[in-house]
Amino acid sequence: MTKKLVLCDCLGSQSLGADAIGAATGLSCSRVFTNLCEAQIEDAAKAIAEGDVILACQQERQRFEELAAEIEAEIPTFLDLRDRAGWSDDTQAPAKMAALAAEAALPAPTSKSVDVHSEGLCLIIGAASAALPAAEALCETLGVTVLLTDESDDTPLDRRYDTLQGKLSRASGALGGFEVRIDALRQRIAGGRGAPTLTEPRDGALSQCDIILDLTGGTPLFPAPEKREGYLRADPKSQPAVASVILQASQLVGTFEKPLYVRLEPALCAHSRAEQPACSNCLDVCPTGAITSAGEHVAIDPMICAGCGACSALCPSGAISYDAPPVATIFRRIETLASTFRKAGGSAPKLLVHDTDYGTEMIGLAARFGRGLPADVVPLEVDALSGFGHAEMLAALGAGFARVDVLLAPKTERDVLERETALADAISGKDGLRLLDLGDPDALSDALYGAEAPAALETPILPIGTRRQVTRVAAKALQPEAEILDLPENAPYGAVVVDTDACTLCLSCVSLCPSGALGDNPDLPQLRFQEDACLQCGLCANICPEKAITLAPRLNLTDAALAQTVVHEEEPFACIECGVLFGSKSTVEKITEKLAGKHAMFASSQAAKMIQMCDNCRINAQYHSENNPFAMGERPKVRTTEDYFSKRKDH
Repeated sequence: MTKKLVLCDCLGSQSLGADAIGAATGLSCSRVFTNLCEAQIEDAAKAIAEGDVILACQQERQRFEELAAEIEAEIPTFLDLRDRAGWSDDTQAPAKMAALAAEAALPAPTSKSVDVHSEGLCLIIGAASAALPAAEALCETLGVTVLLTDESDDTPLDRRYDTLQGKLSRASGALGGFEVRIDALRQRIAGGRGAPTLTEPRDGALSQCDIILDLTGGTPLFPAPEKREGYLRADPKSQPAVASVILQASQLVGTFEKPLYVRLEPALCAHSRAEQPACSNCLDVCPTGAITSAGEHVAIDPMICAGCGACSALCPSGAISYDAPPVATIFRRIETLASTFRKAGGSAPKLLVHDTDYGTEMIGLAARFGRGLPADVVPLEVDALSGFGHAEMLAALGAGFARVDVLLAPKTERDVLERETALADAISGKDGLRLLDLGDPDALSDALYGAEAPAALETPILPIGTRRQVTRVAAKALQPEAEILDLPENAPYGAVVVDTDACTLCLSCVSLCPSGALGDNPDLPQLRFQEDACLQCGLCANICPEKAITLAPRLNLTDAALAQTVVHEEEPFACIECGVLFGSKSTVEKITEKLAGKHAMFASSQAAKMIQMCDNCRINAQYHSENNPFAMGERPKVRTTEDYFSKRKDH
């Protein structure tokens, strides 16, 4: 069934080309309404009741959702054409409208989530002056325990909440599953006359809670505290801030859906092998500490993960991939925007990537009170801005966008995007990527209008496959004459450089290479390498006993990168008895030189010859030698309990 696009010109403030949008997208467009949210609300209800509809209005979304619930219809898809494209008199505005409509019509992937249960057990931490009033405000709603950080003699008599004294030494977990350790714990003793007394202090008390309200005003208990669900903190000197977190805490009771942001494939992870360190990109950038080492791979705590996407952008192997939505969905959205823009008559589009909250607000303010976005700038809203890495940037350039701008939000992990932009710049060879760190809507418009951009790709690619595959295809399209591209340090593409004078072909690197980029030849002493598979994790360099391996970050666009090549080989040694090739000639000669006549096992000339024999001949020579351990006769019969009992019966 073809989706229907319901259009409204918002009191005549925008011009909508229904015919052009329908022709470029294949959508069935309604007549253009003018006041769909009020005077023509009955027409909106009729359209929603028919189902499978896209409403081209984002401002009144809540009203239309309530209308759908009232008439018991499916909630429609919403599309903001006005702020993003409608308030523009440029000739390319219809092309951008068509591109945005085509993107909105794409099927939405099913989101994955897990239920989080909170019974409202709240731990309030702080001095008595701040913690006790907060406890009094929450004790009727939540199960409150107060941990006083100051030694106050005025222990409250209020039995609606528990009062403790001590020091919180450790905390872990998230909403619905916090675990805390308290040292110097003193608990209130029930009964008695006068002020309540406290127990003697003790260390190592363990407990659980659903919510933590931190009113200490000191160092946060967790990294990136604003991203730790269930952990609320405020400056105790600020009454509005304290009131705000009290209100938030009171609402954290019940069952909540926790999105599962990323997917982990442990078998692809190049974190470690044989207790030797390799890739730690995700561990280094995770702001919340949700990623930990788990032996040869990493582990991700979905309850702590805040979904920033930085780990997905930096993972060289694809072991970690963003899953809300999947990376393939981002590629498809990018290609749909670019191809539909061209199909509708536009040329050289530019992409503006922004987050859901900050970026959307900036675009709306720029459109309502300023010049808004240029008609050739197509906005792409993503949930995880830090997850828009080099592969996504190159996919956009390869799909036909002339430039890609990423609008940073105040809470965006800038280090990751700066690193990924530098890598994408080196691969694309074009000055077509920018990070916009702006706080004013007019400044956003000024940065976009008239900005120079390189020519768009004449023959766009279709970004399909893994992030590494899309990167390679885009690079070959953007730099068709290039063969090898030099890349910045820490790039996930490159070669291994082997010092052949130092390498002994021990092949320890082959046995531990997590991606199979390094290989051997079972018939000859060779070290082989497939550059396209190399993750530049560094494990081979770390494990090499001769320190003969170094990394060379680069992107080899030739076909040679797709096949195994010999990087080091030696002449094989022929067994002195049967002539079978085994080992390398240099290694056998070195061992002979060091052991023959110098080691007790190879003191005689006959014994020394066994170093130069293959496995079969060595066994034969050992069997027929003097003092042969195999010539000891039959092994004595093993005596059992039954043998001892039989001997007793005989006597």
